[in-house]
Amino acid sequence: MAAAEWYKEWFNSTFYHKLYFDRDEKEAEAFMQKLIDRLQPALSSRMVDIACGKGRHSKFLASKNFDVTGIDISPDSIQFAQQFETENLHFYVHDMRLLFWVNYFDYALNLFTSFGYFPTRREHDDAMRTIAGSLKPSGKLVIDYLNIHYVEDRLVHNEVKVIEGTSYEIHRWHTDTHFHKKIIVSDSSLLQPLVHEEQVAKFSLGDFTDMLSFQGMQITEVFGDYDLNPYDIRRTPRLILIAQKQSPL
Repeated sequence: MAAAEWYKEWFNSTFYHKLYFDRDEKEAEAFMQKLIDRLQPALSSRMVDIACGKGRHSKFLASKNFDVTGIDISPDSIQFAQQFETENLHFYVHDMRLLFWVNYFDYALNLFTSFGYFPTRREHDDAMRTIAGSLKPSGKLVIDYLNIHYVEDRLVHNEVKVIEGTSYEIHRWHTDTHFHKKIIVSDSSLLQPLVHEEQVAKFSLGDFTDMLSFQGMQITEVFGDYDLNPYDIRRTPRLILIAQKQSPL
């Protein structure tokens, strides 16, 4: 497995999901409901959940009668999510860098920092091109990313988490361009500890503005947390963007 594709193996791991998705489902649903209240999508809206994981956000959106498609690079996550498929909810294994349905969706969502993992800026531009291309003219995109300035100021360099009997020894550092995280997993089911190293690009509001505008997308709103309070470069933990695809002249 090439180092550049660390996410393919790690995102498919049961330990990844235990580490990151033990959070309260009600918290996730509250964020999604706030987005719905803000965006006011029509009930017939088609939505794509990009890097949907096991589909928790997709399931909630489908329960509100939207037509939802979830895509993710992890086969195991999609296989798990497919048990919840209905007439208005479908899941596919797909790499967000590659062409998907064109001019089809009214809304695209990329949540929980599910961007920034690729090794080159070109690959991120490819992903943004695919996302923009999947939207109808005037379609809207929601990106939920970390606020890099907030994280830089508050980075916890070393910690240990124990979740359901599994120990995660976590070491964090950052460079000019990326945040890095080394995770050592110890569990009774393992003959020896597993070691995974994550990296996520330091994309700022300016970076996203450039990437989106190059694909014909214009940022219309920026929020700083899951309650959709205003974004503050140093004081809010998230960078939540709403962008709209410009209609052709």
